[in-house]
Parts: sequence; C-alpha cells; structure tokens
Amino acid sequence: MKKLLYLFAIFSIITSCVSKKNQAIKQNILTLKDSYCKAPFQYNYTKKLPSYNSDSILAANKELKSTFSDQSILILNALDNLDEVNKIMELKKDSSLSAQVRVLQLKTKINSKITIALTELDAVAAEFDCEGERVAQIGSYVDNLNASRNNKLILYSIAAGAAASIAGGIVKDQGWSSAIDISGGALGAGFGLATLNPKGKKVEFIHQRNLLRDIWREKLESPNFPPFIWYMYTEKKFSNKEASSIIRNMKQRWLHYQFDDNKNAADSSVIFSDGGFYRADDLQNRAAMLNQMQSATRTINQNINYLLLDLDKLIL
Repeated sequence: MKKLLYLFAIFSIITSCVSKKNQAIKQNILTLKDSYCKAPFQYNYTKKLPSYNSDSILAANKELKSTFSDQSILILNALDNLDEVNKIMELKKDSSLSAQVRVLQLKTKINSKITIALTELDAVAAEFDCEGERVAQIGSYVDNLNASRNNKLILYSIAAGAAASIAGGIVKDQGWSSAIDISGGALGAGFGLATLNPKGKKVEFIHQRNLLRDIWREKLESPNFPPFIWYMYTEKKFSNKEASSIIRNMKQRWLHYQFDDNKNAADSSVIFSDGGFYRADDLQNRAAMLNQMQSATRTINQNINYLLLDLDKLIL
C-alpha cells in the first residue's frame, strides 16, 4: 500500500507540472493568434497596373535598347519614367550648362520613383518575413503541445503498468491477480498507441490579411501589394525563363511540394483562407511558402540594380 501511495504522489506532482506548462503554452498561443505584422497604417494602393503588352512597349522604345535592357525599359514604363529618359537622351546632345542641370533634375525625378519602388519591395519582404516568424513561433508551441501530450500519455502508460504490477502483488487470489495484470497491460498499451497520432493537436491561427491568397489565386483582390510589386510578380519578362511569371512558377512548386499535386486540397486549404485551425504540418507549409515569397520579392532588387547601372551609363 505504501508503494502505491508513493507512486500516486509522484504521478500527481508530474501531472501538475505538465498542466502548468500547458497553461503557459496556451496563453502564448492566444498572443500569437492574430497578426502583429500588420502596419499600424494601411495604405490603400490603387489597383491600376502597368500595361502587360511588353512587346509593344519594347517596340515603341527600341531607341533605348542601346543603353537599357528589356527589363530596364519595362521597369521604367511601370514607374512612368520613360518620358524622362527620352528627354535625357535628347539633352545629352546639348553640352550647355542648362542642359546638364536639366538632366540632373530629370534623373532626380527618376531616382525618386525608384526609391519608392525599393521601399515598397522592402516593406512587402519585411511583412513576409514577419509572418513567417509568427507562423514559426506558433508552430513551435504546437510542437510543444504535442510533445506535452505524448509525455502525459507515456507517463499514464508507465503509471498504469506500475499500478497494475503493485496491485497484482498485493492481491493474493491468482485469478484476480492475472486479470489485473492483463487490464494494466492493455491500459498501458492503449496510452502508448495514443502517442502515435500522426496529426497531433490543432491551434486557431488568424490571418485576415492573407498575403498568400492573392498569390495562389493570381489576382490582386486586396490592397496587400503595391501595383508595381504585383506587376513584377506577374510579368513574364521578369522570370528566369520568361515562359511564366514569378508567382505562376511559385504556385506550381507549392502545388507539387506542399499539396502533392492535389489542387482541390490546395484550393480548400486553411492556408489561403482568413484563418482557422492549423495542425503542425499546415503551419510548416505556411512558413515555407511565406519564406519562399520573401526570397522571390527580394530577387526583384536585382532587376532594379541593373536599371540603376543602365541609368549611370546614360548620364556619364
């Protein structure tokens, strides 16, 4: 009897510690439930996008091809700076001081538009990064919840086996002793099998401002993205092979790697909704997708860097 009471006391202390840990985890989940990545002031970007008729734009500005790449010409068009560049090319034929001053004024105007574009890129990439960190944090809490659950089940399994062993030793009747041993073993095995639940616990996670939804649908249905950024995402000329856009290529990779080529499952996924109940694998997929979009956004800086180099060649 003393052994049984001793075992019960240890079991009570351990379960109490686990319970307190779970309360702390749940409190942290409440803190992360809704997004803290949203800017305090939301700028309502216009949905007016630059022209996607890239071949016509390049044909109409073929005199610029001696100085600018096709991508640079399309960026200048998207930033509404083609007139300034054409004017600079005319002024370059004039060596007067007034012409040189005018060139610098026009270049300043172009640089101002480029600076805004760069800050938009940084802002979008930063929000992808922040959302990725938020998902990773709540993912670690779900992992902790699953680990705590498994630890409790293992503890129950051990306690059930130990209790059955002690009780079997106390009971003198052979029949009852065997029945206790069998019941304790079955109970312990049941707790052990319960730890094999592959899905684990769920947690509510809200993201009404869902950056991934517009990407998946390939439609700018929200004010989440500035028109220039969306144009860079969706114009084929800015992807590696120019066969499909940045986000079309991204979507194909998501469909294959995150959803096993099951489009219906992808379309109905909580990842592209306003939020809901996530399991650990859903959180891992969302974190990976956000990080991929952050990287894709930052690569656009390369195109703008090439444009700045082309502009320097024009001015010199």
